[in-house]
Amino acid sequence: MTKFTRLIVVCGAIVLTLLSVSCKKAASSEKKSIVCTTFPEYDWVMNILGEKTSNFDVTLLQNNGTDLHSYQPSVKDIAKISKADLFVYVGGESDEWVEKVLSQSVNKNQVAVNILEVLGDKVCEEEIVEGMQAEKEKEHEHHHNNDEVAEEHHHHEDKEEPEYDEHVWLSLNNAIDISKILCEEICKIDGANSVAYRKNLASYTKQLAALDEEYKSAVKSAKKNTVLFGDRFPFRYLTDDYGLKYFAAFVGCSAESEASFETITFLAKKLDELGLNAVLTIEKSDKKIAQTIVLTTKNKNQQVLEMDSLQSITTKEINDGRNYLSAMKKNLEVLKKALN
Repeated sequence: MTKFTRLIVVCGAIVLTLLSVSCKKAASSEKKSIVCTTFPEYDWVMNILGEKTSNFDVTLLQNNGTDLHSYQPSVKDIAKISKADLFVYVGGESDEWVEKVLSQSVNKNQVAVNILEVLGDKVCEEEIVEGMQAEKEKEHEHHHNNDEVAEEHHHHEDKEEPEYDEHVWLSLNNAIDISKILCEEICKIDGANSVAYRKNLASYTKQLAALDEEYKSAVKSAKKNTVLFGDRFPFRYLTDDYGLKYFAAFVGCSAESEASFETITFLAKKLDELGLNAVLTIEKSDKKIAQTIVLTTKNKNQQVLEMDSLQSITTKEINDGRNYLSAMKKNLEVLKKALN
């Protein structure tokens, strides 16, 4: 073999190697991506994908214990969202940052699923029930002088937008509806595996529906029909689903952490009046308000129980097996104790 021939062979080998690497990179870059803001969305997506998760790069943004109400995207998060094929977010007041981020997306074929939008009239406005403490800034809204009121009116002539309860994932019925929508979007992105995704969806929604029936049965056979939270109350959708009444210290999206004497006294009297045997809190609560309510009752012997609102989660908790379905099953067990 001449030197010239050898040179041609070597050059050919280099070209083939470079082409091989380029093809591998291209295949890797073709991997579709899904970005979810909250854990329930992420878990629904993972259940739909099932064994096909390797087909996608799935990212949960709120994976370090930060909840929906305090989360702000990092530069890295914004970059992921910008390139995503499917972006799933709640769409309430806490997601006001989303509109600007989506306007800068580099993926022009991106599909963004706004959960509140797709649920439509199933979304509830936040409500203040008897005894519930309003947020401080709202308490002071009516203490402006006339000039301030006129100025405020000048800048806000239109009626103030209603605040919607963002915790829609705490309804199993909503979980089923949203999972169906997510499945359809995933099938559009990866049509070759649509049969598998729809099969996974059918299996998963069957489990959700079965748990919904367990909730109905438990509530129907319970001695009580009211729950009382010494905490924020994100479970509006759950109580609405099963016809339960509720009292609470704060609305679900409240930033308040200190309850007034009036709030504590009212809730303690309700415990006595209704004969309830438990005060409920949400996960990661210090339980101080709940414990104070108990100490203000006549018998001072009510349990303090915790329900999981799935608002904040860490990667470690996911790796340890925490998921939407198991959390809702645990909530049912807590609910049974609170209602009996």
